[in-house]
Amino acid sequence: MSDVIQLLPDSVANQIAAGEVIQRPASVIKELVENSIDAGASQVKIILRDAGKTLIQVVDDGCGMSDTDARLAFERHATSKIRQASDLFELHTMGFRGEALPSIAAVAQIDLRTMRRDSQIGTHLELAASKFVSQTPEACTPGSNLAVKNLFFNFPARRKFLKKDSVELGHITREFERLALVNPSVEFELYHNDVNLYQLLPGTLRQRIAGLFGKSIDKQLIPVETETPLVKISGFVCLPEFARKRNAQQFFFVNGRNMRHPYFHKAVMNCYEELIAAEHQPNYFLNFEVDPQTIDVNIHPTKSEIKFENEQPIWQILSAAIRESLGRFNAIPALDFDKEDAPEIPVFDPSLSESLNLGGLDDSYNPFAKETRKSATVAPGDFASSHSTSGSEPSRLNTNPSPTAATAPSRASHLNDWDKLYADFQNATGSSTSAPPTPESFLTDETGLPDSIEASALNRLPGIELSGAHIGGLLQLSNRYIVTAGNDSLIVVDRHRAHVKILFERFLSETESYIGESQQVIFAELVELTPHQKGVLDSIADEVKSLGYDLEFSQATDEGIFRCEMRGVPALLGNANAAEALTKIIADAEEGVGSSGEDMRRRVALSLAQSAAIRATERMQNADAERLLAELFSMPDPSYTPDGNQIILQIPVAEISRRI
Repeated sequence: MSDVIQLLPDSVANQIAAGEVIQRPASVIKELVENSIDAGASQVKIILRDAGKTLIQVVDDGCGMSDTDARLAFERHATSKIRQASDLFELHTMGFRGEALPSIAAVAQIDLRTMRRDSQIGTHLELAASKFVSQTPEACTPGSNLAVKNLFFNFPARRKFLKKDSVELGHITREFERLALVNPSVEFELYHNDVNLYQLLPGTLRQRIAGLFGKSIDKQLIPVETETPLVKISGFVCLPEFARKRNAQQFFFVNGRNMRHPYFHKAVMNCYEELIAAEHQPNYFLNFEVDPQTIDVNIHPTKSEIKFENEQPIWQILSAAIRESLGRFNAIPALDFDKEDAPEIPVFDPSLSESLNLGGLDDSYNPFAKETRKSATVAPGDFASSHSTSGSEPSRLNTNPSPTAATAPSRASHLNDWDKLYADFQNATGSSTSAPPTPESFLTDETGLPDSIEASALNRLPGIELSGAHIGGLLQLSNRYIVTAGNDSLIVVDRHRAHVKILFERFLSETESYIGESQQVIFAELVELTPHQKGVLDSIADEVKSLGYDLEFSQATDEGIFRCEMRGVPALLGNANAAEALTKIIADAEEGVGSSGEDMRRRVALSLAQSAAIRATERMQNADAERLLAELFSMPDPSYTPDGNQIILQIPVAEISRRI
């Protein structure tokens, strides 16, 4: 039997490497721009056609290449970045493997024009699918101008799996943001189909953040700065009130390189644990400077995953630095005396205290004596005369009793009747002092729900049996939770999540056959979108229009922000925030790119439900709370929201007894 093991041709090896390094047009841009940065470029221009499928052109003013270097750069494992294995632990460049250019050349057509700064003439090189086509001298500007044409032209199956242009452009802008943030001293330009999406001038990191994400983000940032023998950390985190549920801008850099690091992300989240809601995420832009010998970047083809030798100490340093910044800029919440339910504290008036003459104090008065408690029903008008010294002048309270004071005796006697007091407590939901009604978009009587919760409906929840004596005896806690009693447990329901669950099922059934009724608005609401968000929205334009959105876009601003006017909103949203619902739909579409139509419909229904559900700041009538629970418990699975958040918490009596 002959030998079966043989060396693969370089063309095949390059195609295998391309499968790891070059996944989509955004991967090509990452590799080419990093090469430009390594070449010392101060200006980088990126030109795209059809989201990079037809053309990706990167022009820089770097050091350029000689004709020999230009030809050799497309050979496998040819690099100017390292010379020996020990150099892997002293890396100061983005690239070092020598795989990017040959991998790109294996799946595209290459057109390169380059010239060194000290040369008089450059070179023009052409390749296609790793095959040399031509190389000729040519006059050109110093630097490199590399055009990648017809990506995956020799891999029709791979090209077919690329997404729509708007989706691929979204990936490109996301990669562009990372590259621009980590190199704020470099001027960047990004063009797509002759439209200038970004033009970023050199500046500080803060200026670069504002240039990418809009000037409004500048007021959200607080600086983080610390330096130790192990690491120097600099950058920005956001104030807690600007944390987001979706699309948070979160970036880590180390030694000028982008990275993903779940361990350090957890450190940041721990600093915000008591400051933001559990489902929110803070923005952060943090740069680490460490000794290159203490990190390993050679663990993934994309070089985005990095191992740290001193992870635990750096975790502690990072946590301390962020907590210090949050405290220094008063991000820790203070006591708020302006809340709606806070007690009213009267302003001290010295003249009023002088005019009040209560005639002194009775030293024999004992508030715990039985006879004293019996005399507690004395009217305030008799208080001064019964407790003043002889000959003292009657007080102002005695001479001018108010209507409230006149009714005090009956009210005081009412306090001694505990049965009557408890009855009033049970009837409090129907009193005139109850909370104001919730918005019309909440729960209406059209649902056909009963006025009170039926035990049979509540008992459908596995493991929970409600006591019939306590049905309807609800307590609303912090305008967020509904608390009721079971036979052997206390049941706590998150009312926002419960409403999300109810509205999700309702919207899901309606959008299944939804025609797209639009409610026109008198004054168009303005929504600002980044190029990345605009690209995602373009990819789902038909679905968004079918919901009832009527959108009109203006040209991008100098900062690259697209302004979108909402002239019509979905009628099924009612009074909910249509702009917030639109941004949620965009965020969900970004996470579910390439998903099925059914999955997209569920994502849209969930986004609409989260936007329309009752907020923690809104107050709810107890009758509405009862109807909310009745509809929730009538569902097959009321315990969790569609995105997996817990709705119901059951606290057994045994657990309560253990703690009390």
